Amino acid sequence: MIMIMTVDLGHVLLVHGKKLQDLYKVPFFPEIIFCKMIKALGVLVLCVKISLTLAYRPVFIYHGILTGADSMKHLVKRIETIHPDTVVYNFERFGGWSSLENAWHQVLEAQTNLKAVCDLHPEEGINMIGYSQGGLLGRAVLQTYPDHCVKTFISLSSPQAGQFGDDFLHLIFPSLVAKTAYQLFYTYVGQHTSVGNYWNDPNHQDLFEEYSIFLPYINNHIISTNSSQFRDTLLRLDRLVLIGGPDDGVITPWESSHFSFYNESFAVVPLQESLIYIEDLIGLKTLEENGRLDIIERKNVHHYEWHRRDDIIDSVILPYLD
Repeated sequence: MIMIMTVDLGHVLLVHGKKLQDLYKVPFFPEIIFCKMIKALGVLVLCVKISLTLAYRPVFIYHGILTGADSMKHLVKRIETIHPDTVVYNFERFGGWSSLENAWHQVLEAQTNLKAVCDLHPEEGINMIGYSQGGLLGRAVLQTYPDHCVKTFISLSSPQAGQFGDDFLHLIFPSLVAKTAYQLFYTYVGQHTSVGNYWNDPNHQDLFEEYSIFLPYINNHIISTNSSQFRDTLLRLDRLVLIGGPDDGVITPWESSHFSFYNESFAVVPLQESLIYIEDLIGLKTLEENGRLDIIERKNVHHYEWHRRDDIIDSVILPYLD
């Protein structure tokens, strides 16, 4: 929450014929009358009326796959109800089937939208929420935007370490099964789809590294000329919030929402034991050591409820929207 002091200079005396009419915005106390002695070739009494305004940072919301901005309207309404006067930017592009377009294309296009928002709020900055695929792509938007203005990034049930599972796959490609999906996704054609860009098959890591053009790079699993930037931009955040739960039913494994994933034996490797954390590839270890990484687990929440249940929104999202 930003505390803003608005100064009314409607009754300010003139100094050498010029009115002091700038507005100052600084932390202060509730409405009072403040008088100050100013010396400017003599002594003048400046009386100003000070009003306190409680303002929340603007929020940028990035929707999930095969949906769009309309699917996030309940979350928008809840934010505006509990945090009145919050400016909410509900990302409208790449809705429906266009959300399956190549991940890099979506990320670079979404970056132009986020930049436009940041240009409107250069001082106070904004908070950002990415749901499902939007949390993964939204994180990549930050990594490709060195001067982003995002203070808190909330990843809401997003496949940050990738996706591997039939339940999710059948929602989009009913005829595919996880065991053989690599035959499509780890090809030139398959890499034209967002799902293929973050499909992470534990049985075919060699093909994942050879063909995947997105996830292994933004996670710095494969080092590139952009690796330092991908890490530094996340470290610009005041806070990174990772939210997920065992009853999600879509993100597989659900721990991917916390950057944990299967090993070759299909055992989930906890974040703190994973290479991305141990070697601090994208700054997760640094964020946690500095108290800027929050990992939240909630049971009995299905994937489609994270942004629609008021109790969840109130307990794991709103507290981070300062």
